[in-house]
Amino acid sequence: MAENHCRADQVKTACKQMHLSKLLGKYDSALVAFSGGVDSTYLLYRAVEIIGRDNVTAVTVDSELILPKEAEKAQRLAESLNVKHSLLKPDLLSVEAIKNNDPKRCYYCKKQIYSELLRLAANTGRAVVMDGTNADDLGEYRPGLKALKELGVVSPLMEAGLVKEEIRFLSRKAGLVNWDQPAAPCLATRFPYGQKVTAEGLQKIILAESFLREQGVTNNLRVRCHDNLARIEVEQQDLSLIFQKRKTVIKALKSYGFSYVTLDLHGFSSGSMDRDPG
Repeated sequence: MAENHCRADQVKTACKQMHLSKLLGKYDSALVAFSGGVDSTYLLYRAVEIIGRDNVTAVTVDSELILPKEAEKAQRLAESLNVKHSLLKPDLLSVEAIKNNDPKRCYYCKKQIYSELLRLAANTGRAVVMDGTNADDLGEYRPGLKALKELGVVSPLMEAGLVKEEIRFLSRKAGLVNWDQPAAPCLATRFPYGQKVTAEGLQKIILAESFLREQGVTNNLRVRCHDNLARIEVEQQDLSLIFQKRKTVIKALKSYGFSYVTLDLHGFSSGSMDRDPG
């Protein structure tokens, strides 16, 4: 991660950081969509530095598609940066296009959330809505990016060309406490396309992932929900941990409602449900 950032890379990253400052300097106020993850935290930190603390608001989406306590963690982070912060609580599962979970689900979800954020920005006098999309995201299947573009949401980290490794490096350098935390994407990513996203399915995933964290998994983790089958994805170094505790894991996940419990030998793979999105 950040510790492997060599001198030449640091110079390149510094140039991108200067570009980011220029991009942020174009605005006199901003609403930052703040998940509390590495990217949005660094964006918020820099927005406060460039635009000014009194001119920036952080808004965290607290929905059924977010892991419990993630919104609370984001709130504490915003407080540590002394930034105005509020929660947005959309009812995403009431939107059929999201619940039905076709390959454009992320587009519909982003459209719903950011339309609400734009209304909030207009009502509070914020000139622009920003999000933490980075340059790495351009290489992945992200239909939600189309929604952001259509709505006029700006993504300064992406525009500056900053990738995840660089953002982690800059975050560590800035003393941001979450510089190395794993990503915590939307829980809908745990369902294969075409399988409905339900409150019951989400609860099974939340319980399963929380249990596995309690068993000692600290790296990237996903429990993919294939109807009544749980497919556990962990980093290669954690495969043996799950296998050693397989009886305990099987018992727990079956108590949450899964009939079958599997360990994916391929290991953790970000966006594994997008390998053939259709």
